[in-house]
Amino acid sequence: MAERVLVVGGGGREHALAWKLAQSPQVQQVLVAPGNAGTASCGKISNSEVSLSNHSILAQFCKDHHVGLVVVGPEVPLAADECIVDDLTAAGVPCFGSSAKAAQLEASKSFSKAFMERHGIPTARYASFRPAATSSTVDKALVVKASGLAVGKGVIVARDQDEACRAVMDIMKDRAFGSAGEEVVVEELLEGEEVSCLCFSDGHSVAPMPPAQDHKRLQDGDQGPNTGGMGAYCPTPQLPDQELLQQIRESVLHKTVDGMREEGTSYVGVLYAGLMLTNQGPKVLEFNCRFGDPECQVTPPCGTRTALQLLC
Repeated sequence: MAERVLVVGGGGREHALAWKLAQSPQVQQVLVAPGNAGTASCGKISNSEVSLSNHSILAQFCKDHHVGLVVVGPEVPLAADECIVDDLTAAGVPCFGSSAKAAQLEASKSFSKAFMERHGIPTARYASFRPAATSSTVDKALVVKASGLAVGKGVIVARDQDEACRAVMDIMKDRAFGSAGEEVVVEELLEGEEVSCLCFSDGHSVAPMPPAQDHKRLQDGDQGPNTGGMGAYCPTPQLPDQELLQQIRESVLHKTVDGMREEGTSYVGVLYAGLMLTNQGPKVLEFNCRFGDPECQVTPPCGTRTALQLLC
């Protein structure tokens, strides 16, 4: 029994995780660090001021306060060189989240695209460049991505070649996304409905959550720039077909977990596949190595039993 659970993060995603975890009879208290106003004092849930930057102090805090499980919400502490999951696990503290090596799927779009190519996972045609790209690079590609972590905002869907070239210059020369733009990935534009398919993984099997859809682009008619997500709903009517869901499970989720294991990295945690439902079938737009936000705010109510069984 996880007497006490610590949720790392301070957004709506972490509030949703704490809310769901608190419903389990196996959990007596949920601490959230740093938390927010909504998690400050709500039944079993309260905030904690424990340091998240010093993992030695954090590990000792977990042991002193009988924290039986740490659940990591955001991507940065997972992808960091000093990965919170790696450090806490090494210190003997049970932690739910991907290792730093596994988090490369999100932290480097260049790594992710090459991984999908190696393992035959359907995705858009692409090329990656560093340290600079020319106008010929984006002759046909209308999607330009900063390869590193850019809080969901490092993707530019260009309307023409000129706009794509400006995006490359903004990212690489003007460093619009900082170090995340040291490498650029350019892709063909995929058309269709976009959905988010998340699953739990123990490194061998996958347990999918209900598919969700979030609202990424500003302005009516998706005319504005991408955001990190301004809302979501679940389940999505775009995936009513169990056969299509099974196809995604086998050709994307299972293949990814199996491929990581074959390359020497066990993928444990949440795998998030952002997909475009094209006329040629589902294709991967991106991977995230954690619960999506805002998707996490709508998936727990739809996947109650799965979430509780695997987290608690």
